[in-house]
Amino acid sequence: MTEITQSGSAPESVRRVALASMVGTSIEWYDFFIFGTASALVFGRLFFPTFSELAGTLAAFASFAVGFVARPVGGLIFGHFGDRIGRKTTLVVTLTMMGLATFAMGLLPSYATIGVWAPILMVVLRFVQGLAVGGEWGGAVLMATEHSGGARRGFFGSFAQIGSAVGGLMATGIFLAVQQLPTEEFLAWGWRVPFLFSIVLVLVGLFIRLRIMESPVFAQIKEARRVVKVPALELLRTDGRNVLLAAGMYMAHGTLFYAMTVYTLSYTTSQYGLSQNTYLIGVTAAGAGQCITIPFFGALSDKLGRRAVMMFGALFIVAFAIPLNFMITSQVPMLTWLAVIIGICVGHNAVYSPTAALYSEMFPAHVRYSGTSLGYQLGGAIAGFVPLVAASLVGAAGGAYWPIAALIAGGGAIGFVCLLLVRPAHGAQPNKVAAQHPK
Repeated sequence: MTEITQSGSAPESVRRVALASMVGTSIEWYDFFIFGTASALVFGRLFFPTFSELAGTLAAFASFAVGFVARPVGGLIFGHFGDRIGRKTTLVVTLTMMGLATFAMGLLPSYATIGVWAPILMVVLRFVQGLAVGGEWGGAVLMATEHSGGARRGFFGSFAQIGSAVGGLMATGIFLAVQQLPTEEFLAWGWRVPFLFSIVLVLVGLFIRLRIMESPVFAQIKEARRVVKVPALELLRTDGRNVLLAAGMYMAHGTLFYAMTVYTLSYTTSQYGLSQNTYLIGVTAAGAGQCITIPFFGALSDKLGRRAVMMFGALFIVAFAIPLNFMITSQVPMLTWLAVIIGICVGHNAVYSPTAALYSEMFPAHVRYSGTSLGYQLGGAIAGFVPLVAASLVGAAGGAYWPIAALIAGGGAIGFVCLLLVRPAHGAQPNKVAAQHPK
């Protein structure tokens, strides 16, 4: 079968779709990240109060990981519908699911009120969140990259990636605000505010998302009668290798990100007595910096190539692991902030930003939603256990941080090897001449 062409949409439409992708993913990731922050700050005490402090933290991070287990399932389910009924419709469903699950979390009674049903319901809602995110990312990046055509696919695809930074920025920012409450009030009701506020963001996101056009590539698929009956089976039959490589590439940025933004928040508080607000300032500053570095690395990948930029990022992550260990354990707030900002804005983003374009180039159009979603979310499912594994390793090492630095370096090495092996072939990035003189 011949490959579907990717001529792209008009410039005004491309910018509008890129903005819609950023807004939608911002809301989805805001919902996903506030759970991670709450896991580090309050869930152990409110939903697992009969456990020891370490066991409660482990249980809270295990609940956090449940969302990542659900992500490849969501990738399969919504990848199927995204390849069969369209990118836009599927994205409306995922955004609605995420918003309702997050709002319900804000209404959950604690263990003191309903006993064991509290953590059970929390885990169920977390699973729904994971399903929604599993279907969201693939659709959002495809809407941006398939509308953009070829020459600036890395740049416009990075707008969906900016959503992760904006969502994380909003999540940490709102938790910084509610943490100004007295401790008793924060534990009683303040932590619920970020979850309940989600419903407002979802309504805004749905309004924007409903106003954009369907992907022109999917329109061509329907017109050419190339819609596959069971996209996942076709994907695994023809492109199973790329699914595994996509999952492996995720490990480079995913391991670093969840170690730094979720586990280390708990670590610096429990091991060194650093206030939670202090570390959240560093995470918030890194989120702001990402709004600049993500589109920068996306545009750079249009000039130098996706793999070149991502390989630099993976090697940077490996090399940065040693200074990271000393900066986190220095107990100097400024060095802690620099560790988060440099690690996220340089190493993480150099790998993360071009991912949207590279993944879309790894799979043929008729199974692209399934391929990008399943590959990315399989990697996410593994990386989601990083906070849980990190807590266990630090406990076994007597409180030392070096196992976390080693874990981050290992993730970077895995990503680098997978980048060496991948060969994008479908709608691949044009050469420099074509990029400079698009037809």
